[in-house]
Amino acid sequence: MSDQSLLILLTVVLIVVVVAVLAAALIDVRRRLARISTGLATLGGALEGVEAEHLRPLEPAVKAINAQFDVILGALPGIASKAAVVAERRPR
Repeated sequence: MSDQSLLILLTVVLIVVVVAVLAAALIDVRRRLARISTGLATLGGALEGVEAEHLRPLEPAVKAINAQFDVILGALPGIASKAAVVAERRPR
């Protein structure tokens, strides 16, 4: 067998090995992604349960609290301007 034939054979063997290793790695990645997908589906179901049981009943209270915060935040500029007037009139 000539040196050139041996070099071609070794190149082909190297290509086959690289393709086999890449195929094995991709198969492993696919298997892991499938496992992750199953875990995420389980997590999604659990989060939907938490939302339905615990968060939705709190929605009216949260909206009421947010409305009070809106009132408070709306009053702050007026309070700040009045405080500035009082601070200017205060003797130093």
